[in-house]
Order: sequence, then C-alpha cells, then structure tokens
Amino acid sequence: MTRHLVVFQPSGKRGRIRRGSSILEAARGLGVDLETICGGRQTCGKCRVRVEEGSRSALGISSGRRHLSPPTEREWELLGEMAIAQGYRLACAATIQGDLHLFVPEGSRAVRQVVPKTTIQRAIPLKPALRRCYVELPPPSLEDPRGDWERLSQELGRNFGLAGLDIDYQVLGRLAQELRSGDWKVTVTVWHDREVVKVEPGLVDKSYGLALDIGTTTLAGYLCDLSSGQVMAAGAALNPQVSYGEDVVSRIAYAMETPQGLDRLHDVVVEALNDMVRNLVGEVGLAAEDISEVTVVGNTAMHHLFLRLDPRHLGRIPFAPTLHRPLDIKARDLGLRVHPAANVHVLPIEAGFVGADNVAVLIAEEPYNQEEMALIVDIGTNGELVLGNRQRLLSASCATGPAFEGAHIRFGMRAAPGAIEKVSIDPHSLEVGFKVVGEERWSGERPEVKARGICGSGIIDAVAEMLKAGIIKPNGTFNRDISSPRLLLGGTEPEFVIARAQESALGREITVSQGDVRAVQLAKGALYSGARVLMAKLGIQRVDKVVLAGSFGLSIDREKALTLGLFPYCEPERVHCVGNAAGEGARLALINVDKRREAAEVARWVEYVELTLEPSFPEEFAAAMAFPAP
Repeated sequence: MTRHLVVFQPSGKRGRIRRGSSILEAARGLGVDLETICGGRQTCGKCRVRVEEGSRSALGISSGRRHLSPPTEREWELLGEMAIAQGYRLACAATIQGDLHLFVPEGSRAVRQVVPKTTIQRAIPLKPALRRCYVELPPPSLEDPRGDWERLSQELGRNFGLAGLDIDYQVLGRLAQELRSGDWKVTVTVWHDREVVKVEPGLVDKSYGLALDIGTTTLAGYLCDLSSGQVMAAGAALNPQVSYGEDVVSRIAYAMETPQGLDRLHDVVVEALNDMVRNLVGEVGLAAEDISEVTVVGNTAMHHLFLRLDPRHLGRIPFAPTLHRPLDIKARDLGLRVHPAANVHVLPIEAGFVGADNVAVLIAEEPYNQEEMALIVDIGTNGELVLGNRQRLLSASCATGPAFEGAHIRFGMRAAPGAIEKVSIDPHSLEVGFKVVGEERWSGERPEVKARGICGSGIIDAVAEMLKAGIIKPNGTFNRDISSPRLLLGGTEPEFVIARAQESALGREITVSQGDVRAVQLAKGALYSGARVLMAKLGIQRVDKVVLAGSFGLSIDREKALTLGLFPYCEPERVHCVGNAAGEGARLALINVDKRREAAEVARWVEYVELTLEPSFPEEFAAAMAFPAP
C-alpha cells in the first residue's frame, strides 16, 4: 500500500499517510486539530489548508498541488477560484496523491472552547443509591470455617437487615484480601440494598459520586460528596466528537458510514470523560477508584454513542431509539475509569430527539409541580422546548441548526479565546465595539486584543444591535439607504463590518453578511415557531415565565434575545437563565434515588410533539422568520 509523507505547519507534525486518504483523515491521525464544524461533509468550508509548492530539503519533501485530487464542485463553491489558485483546499475534500507540505491558517485551527461549569444547586433530601455499612467480623476458625462471603453477608443481614445480597464479581475476587488487611473490620458499600460494590478496610465515612452531562459540544462533570450532596469539584471540556461532526446528524452518519465509526465515537468521548475524572479527583486529593456511583444525561444521539448503541434509526422516521427506559450498567463495561464495580445510571429518553438531558432539566426545574405556565428553552445545535405546568407538559425538538454554535456563519467559530461574544453598535455613528472571549475589556479599551471570529452569543448580539440601529430591517434584509463605511455593498451579498482588519487576528475584516442574518433567522424561527405550536396546543397566548437552560443560555443577553424574538415575548424580569440544568438534574439523580423514579415517570408523562407533522408548523415558521419591529 503506497504511503506519502505529509507535513503540517505551523505544528510541524508529520507522518506517512495512505494514498487516497483525505487531508482531514491525515490531520486526525497525526493529531492536527482542524475546524470541522460539518464533520467533513463539505458544507461548512472551515477546514481550508494551503499547499506549499516546491522542495523543502530541511523537511525532505517535494510538495505540489498536483499531489492532491482535483478540486470538487463544492470546493469551487466554498473556496472560490482565487483561493484555489492560491493553493487553498478543503481538508475534507482533497485526497492525497503524493508528498505534501501543508499550511493550516489560523482560521482553520481548532481552539479549545471556553465552557462554563455553572450549575445552580437545589436543596434536596439525601437518598443516594449507595449505603455504607461498618462491620466487625469474627475471623474463621476450625469451629467456624464459613466462607468469607457467607460470613460477611450473614453479618450484613443480621445487623442491617440486608437479606439476599449479591456481590460484584471483581469485588468478590478482592474480598479475602480486604477482610484480612482490615483485621476483619471493614466498611461495605451496598448498592440499592441489593449488591455489594465495595469493601474497604477499617471505618470509611465518605462516599463519592459523579454526575455527567454529555452534550453535543460540551462535556460537564460534577464530583459530589454523597454524604452532603455538595459539588466538590466541577469540570467542563469540549466533546472531542466535534472533530467528526458538529451536529448529531453528522455523527450518526460517521458512525454508520465509517468502519469502526461507532467504536471510535464511543472511545473518544469516554477517554475525554476519563481525563475529566483524573482532573476532578486530582483537585480534591482523591483517586478515581473513590468514585462509586455515576449518573449520565445527554441527548438521544449522545446517549446512544456513549452506550455504543446503533444510532442509525435515530435519523429515520419514526426516529425510534434502541432504548427508552433508564439503564444501569457497570462502569467497567463502558471503559469509564472509576471504581470498576461502580454503577452508571443513565437517565431515560423522552422521545427520538428529546433525550435524557431534557428529562434531567425537567427534574431540576419541576414544571410539573407548578401552576405557572413555563416555557423551558434549551438552546443548542438541537433546540429543545418544554411548555406547561402541573396539568400538562408538552415537549418538542426543533432543528435550530448550528448557527448558535458559530456554524453556518461566515466568520463563525466556537466560544474559544478570541471569539467575539459581545457587540454594541452606536445607533447614530454606527461605530462598533466588541468584546472577545477571554478578555474583560472592550475592543476600544484594549486595541492590541485581536478577534478571530464570532461565536453564538456574539452573532445574536451583532444581529440584535444591527436591527436596533436600522442596519437591517425586520424582514432581515440590509438597509441600503444608510451611509457608513462599515456597510459593504459591492460583493455578492451585503455585509457589515464588526471588526476592522487591524482589529482581526485573521488580517482581514470580520463581517456579518446577509447569509449570516438568514442563518440566525432560520434558527430563531425554529425556536419561536416551535413554541407557538406548543402554545396553540395548550390554548394559551402568553407564558408566565421563560427558563433558558444550558451553558449557552448563560452567555446570551436576554434583552437581545427578546429583541430578535428567539422565543415568544415575556417580561424581561420573568426570563431566567438557570445554567446547566441538565447537569443539575444529573446531580439530583445522583444524590437522591427518588429523582430517578421521578425521571422515569416524567419521561412517560410528557407529551412529545413532532413539529414537522403539525399542519400549522410551516405557516408559523414562515411568520417567525421576521424579527420584531424595533
């Protein structure tokens, strides 16, 4: 099999890659992080690289454009004739036919996303699945030669009323050693009064658990003291599956179309979770094996990939999952490096595209216990809506698309350092100020700070400010009657300059284009129209409150969200940002097993509405594309 030398700059990473592989496959294999928002499907145009022509004796390579397959039709569309003439190609489209020296421009380099860890901790009685029992046993003798397990189980039955216990096989294998090293005085951890999952020498008065929220973009973990229910350490990280696709559809396609694709997606997320575990326990001086119980939430696709379940039918009508009910499985069976006998409790799925994360939000917010009519909005790549109160709850999933994650935006990027996250526009001069992720001061206060692109909260801010300043009209089109050097009308579509070239790390202007505004309209139209369909089904015209869940809800300005009409109008003071409510639901299920039963019940009780089958949805969606008049 022919292999060719491929060198990436500026990282300097190199390797011999099989002929016919794509540049993206080579980058993944060599650990070069490229932006691949669409997962390599030639739709986002973010993974551009430049071929360096000529021989490089220091590198031992002779590189040229002829060493790549011809440009595809999509490359001509996304890159344009000039860029291709300059040697630019899409890494996902171009296949390797010879030795290559490639330069990855700054805009194509994936950077670590800044993700908040925030969760609002609700007070709740403690009722964990784990029970600690301290026992002192008589050692065996010729008069009492009972087996170690029989001796221990009988003592647990006599002193704690635990009859008919089982013991985890791996724990059984270490039982003799633990009993004798503790001089027959041990602390036994029992799961659900059914199974012994840990035996420790001496008196141990603490148990620890882990709550995990596996998001499409973000992983969040909360290490908890099961004696108090409090979070001891929290962590967040980018879901490494994003390199295989920014949205769930891309990942499902990768899992099904790529040999060992499902295994790969499972392995990378579990490895990232194991890294998180190491970091969390390291913060508080524990070991990974101290974690004896885990709860997990995630949308339906993340749920299936984490459990290594075939996800192909999630993308086909009627979107049937492999599993609806909750699941208990051993950590070792998933590759999670905590205590090997630890139980992993995965919360139930509500419907095809409304997953365990939405159920977790519900058990955290408890709209089913309230009289107020609440609209809960989880804004992400796949927007999830819940509307109702104690009388009735409806849920829906709407394809907002990845615009709010920075995709399908010309200069869009994740919420990483250098991403524009806040924008202000003077309504008279149309001068722009912006703030980037990782900096507290605005652009005018610190001109040396350069912008790399625009993230989701930044595009919402920018479009809302453009609407208020009259740069765009309520129908989303640009107002060509205004006069400003920032308004560019000479290209294929109108653009408005947010960051000038000297303010940009890209060396060129960062703009919001007509296409970007349309992407925001599509995303906000999906959310708004979905909410309107649910409201019509309940026969209401207004909601009493709006709850914005998820880490994205923390970063957006609720006034700007109302300006754009992301959701039906509600008094601003009745719009609440609750942080990672899904992560909080996972924590509640970790520290109180009644919440697990509650989750199973509410997952069955909530009524799922498939918006695409609703006759009123197309009309509502068309109407929702317009912005409210300023």
